[in-house]
Amino acid sequence: MAAPKDPRPCSIADTLALVGEKYSLLVLREVMLGNGRFDQLVRNIGAPRDILATRLRRLVDAGILSRHVYSERPQRFEYRATPAGRELHPVLLTLMAWGDRHLHADGDRPMVLEHSCGKDLTPVVTCAACGDPVRQEHLTAHPQAPGWTIAGPAAG
Repeated sequence: MAAPKDPRPCSIADTLALVGEKYSLLVLREVMLGNGRFDQLVRNIGAPRDILATRLRRLVDAGILSRHVYSERPQRFEYRATPAGRELHPVLLTLMAWGDRHLHADGDRPMVLEHSCGKDLTPVVTCAACGDPVRQEHLTAHPQAPGWTIAGPAAG
């Protein structure tokens, strides 16, 4: 079956177009950990310098990161998350928790985050309206894009 000419309009796809490139989420991880200088990013991510520079430009252009001078001679920059970038932090935490459960189930986790309560963080997605944890079986999708249903494009 051939790929559709116009795939489903989707905020997930739109977001992945910005942050789904190789190394982009790892840049955000490092910035969230306070490592926003280029040399720190190169060292901690292992990305080639030219590719990393391209990812950083794209994240800055998208308003996810901002660039700040920390040295005038030579001029050097550090990257910080913007408010939009900080909103991606729960996504990173959820991805990390999934990896801990499914890729490091032996308990040999590469990093543990401690919450201010003193316990290891276990992120949970909750409904802002009622506070209940979100579970797939409690959700009902309502496609808003014209011509689309849950199953795909409406019959034309």
